[in-house]
Amino acid sequence: MAYDAGFSREFWTPAADPAAGYVTLGTQDLKRAQRFYDEIAHEIGARRAVESHDTVAWGLPGFGLAVSASAPLRAIGRTPLQADDPEQVRRLFEIALSNGGVAEEAPQDHGGGLYAAYFRDPDGNRINAFCVTEH
Repeated sequence: MAYDAGFSREFWTPAADPAAGYVTLGTQDLKRAQRFYDEIAHEIGARRAVESHDTVAWGLPGFGLAVSASAPLRAIGRTPLQADDPEQVRRLFEIALSNGGVAEEAPQDHGGGLYAAYFRDPDGNRINAFCVTEH
């Protein structure tokens, strides 16, 4: 899930045990957020990893996404979701819209090997589904 175009490899040496990256997004309706992100997680192959009274998290090796009633909403910035290919970017966009998400920018080629779509989840958190089509 983490993107590295290969540029950073010349500047650092990877750790023996790479740390997992994750993001926590705020929600005002945990049950609604669970339904929304269950569909997104299913598409990218992630499974629920944590469930508590105010937080639900999904994970893959090296990547995790959580929604929490006690976390702030992310109205600025974007949370990236790396897809395998342009078709998966399109599926993630459609899944988001069919589950209460709001379109910001339809899936398209942005040049330089970036294919991406931009949307907001039902709480207004900004999401970017993308893939790299060339290096």
